[in-house]
Amino acid sequence: MRCISVPVRFSSWACGRTVAAGARGVNPWEGAMAITIFGDSTSGNCMKVKWTCERLHIAHDWIESSVMERATRTEAFLALNPAGQVPTVVLSDGRPLSQSNAIILHLAEGSDLIPADAYERAKMLEWMFWEQYSHEPAIAVARFRKAFLGETVDERLMERGNAALARLELGLTGRRFLVGEGLTLADICLVAYTRWAGDGGFDLAPYPAVRDWIARVEATLDIAG
Repeated sequence: MRCISVPVRFSSWACGRTVAAGARGVNPWEGAMAITIFGDSTSGNCMKVKWTCERLHIAHDWIESSVMERATRTEAFLALNPAGQVPTVVLSDGRPLSQSNAIILHLAEGSDLIPADAYERAKMLEWMFWEQYSHEPAIAVARFRKAFLGETVDERLMERGNAALARLELGLTGRRFLVGEGLTLADICLVAYTRWAGDGGFDLAPYPAVRDWIARVEATLDIAG
């Protein structure tokens, strides 16, 4: 990853680490020009993309784009993504792509982050769809309201979040990772906000399998701390 200075309209600059990758085949990104990631480092959805790039040695420039500072509402950003959301990436050929799970699926094509077995691949997608429908809307929203807006999180949202954590606990009991025997995109997707669940007022003490899995995934991605 390169560290770059960026225009004021895109906030500041940031850089990260590269960690060992395990590719199933030839890395299609080998030797390619860097992609550009517009992301907010406080967003789990954005960090999914960064971690996937680091895991797969994909050259990338990170442009810090604060949602709270409305960096995603500028004319320049909206020209890239009319929805005004991060993460948004610009591929080396200039094409933009948004939505975190779509981005990481594209980046990880052909790598061992996507199972070769058709059923395990479908199970990975099952977890990824569930993350966006049932997990992130509770865990991430509670975190945003409590940690960033200073609001009291309503009881119904906490119930939904704990239900999601209980489902994750069930899926991880007796397993090291969510699908198969190794790290997949399902783990990257779900660890993003689960590791920050405490910021939203969730207690992970009742979920020992989840806690162990978080530590395992953080160690695998070298993101602990």
